[in-house]
Amino acid sequence: MKAVITVIGKDTVGILAKVSSICAEYNANVTDVTQSVMQDMFAMIMMIDISGMNTDFVVLGDRLTELGNSLGLSIHTMHQDIFNSMHRI
Repeated sequence: MKAVITVIGKDTVGILAKVSSICAEYNANVTDVTQSVMQDMFAMIMMIDISGMNTDFVVLGDRLTELGNSLGLSIHTMHQDIFNSMHRI
C-alpha cells in the first residue's frame, strides 16, 4: 500500500527532513520524492510505502497536517486508492 504526500508553501530550511521524520516515526517508508523551489515557494510530492506502518493511516495524516499548520504549509496526505480513483479516466 502506498500514499502520496504533497507539501506547498514558503520555502524554509528542513521541510523535507521534518516531513520524512514523521514518516519514519510511524514506519512509513519514503520511496520517491520530487521537490522544487520556485522563487521562494516550495513544492514537494512524496510517495510513501505504508504497508509496514505502526499506526493508523489517519494518525499519520493528522500529524502531517499539524506540522503544516505549525510551519504555514499546506500538507495533504492521500491514500493511493483515493489518488488513483480521482485520476482514473
